[in-house]
Amino acid sequence: MILPEFKGKRYHFLVTGGAGFIGSNLVFALLGSGQKVTVLDNLSTGKRKNIDDVEGFIATDRTPAGDFTFIEGDIRDEGVCAKAAEGVDYVLHNAALGSVPRSIDDPVTTTEVNVMGSINMLIASRDSQVRRFVYASSSSVYGDSPRLPRVEGHEGRPLSPYAVTKAVGEMYAENFQRLYALEVIGLRYFNVFGPRQDPYSQYAAVIPIFTRKLIRGEPPTIFGDGETTRDFTYVDNAVGANIRAVFAPKEATGGVYNIACGSRLSLNELYKRLSAILGKSIKPLYGPERKGDVRHSDADITRALRFLNYEPVIDASKGLELAVRWFRENL
Repeated sequence: MILPEFKGKRYHFLVTGGAGFIGSNLVFALLGSGQKVTVLDNLSTGKRKNIDDVEGFIATDRTPAGDFTFIEGDIRDEGVCAKAAEGVDYVLHNAALGSVPRSIDDPVTTTEVNVMGSINMLIASRDSQVRRFVYASSSSVYGDSPRLPRVEGHEGRPLSPYAVTKAVGEMYAENFQRLYALEVIGLRYFNVFGPRQDPYSQYAAVIPIFTRKLIRGEPPTIFGDGETTRDFTYVDNAVGANIRAVFAPKEATGGVYNIACGSRLSLNELYKRLSAILGKSIKPLYGPERKGDVRHSDADITRALRFLNYEPVIDASKGLELAVRWFRENL
């Protein structure tokens, strides 16, 4: 993906979580657009292979080697965060411990990483006087709100420790802008999927799990009755939203924005579409509903269009085809 927003200008980006799924896609897009990139990742959920692939990309002479630096470190370490932010123009903060079930199993670590780690990055960004801090939030902050579609400003009670950490992260970021004049923009990702998403973790997301199982000829488990809905968002949309947030007008700062496609699929319909793409006919298993899961998720993306000029470039149907192709080639 070559990003036209830079218009030939070069900046220094810090991508936290840059060895992870969304982060690594951001890194490739930035390097492919001639930008300088530093990645900070402790490789706890990020993959060394993603960093190796970046270095392989650089070795093809598509971007100068000096434009990429990898720092293996933890955002819970204040000193590491300070070092990583030195000389940086923009921070794209995607490092986090994801997964609702993981946060229920281990709320302490999820809180340490997602809350204290984000505070450390906010402080480092403030002290290094970065131009803007763009951070990943989550649709999980809407919690038990009955309102559909989801609209910013109409949040419910968080249903999991993970959701709590994301809501707290939004409050801290807005607070840092008010107190320290650090420009911040939050992106509430809705079920992002696509290439480089881990299908093997015990906390893997639904699309890579379903795809891996179908490729192997195994029945996946659908939790609940399968009528739970999600606004599945292809990763290129999330990448584009980050860049739009970097260059959004000042009036957009301090806010949070839904990043999605503005449509939803049930898990049953998702499974049907993946089965058709892969040419499989395997009856799924059904299990009990999972604790902390939101029943329905559908985003209103009006504010993101207005303030960030964000529009999804790839819808869920095309995204599923692209994702399945990548998993077929890489599993």
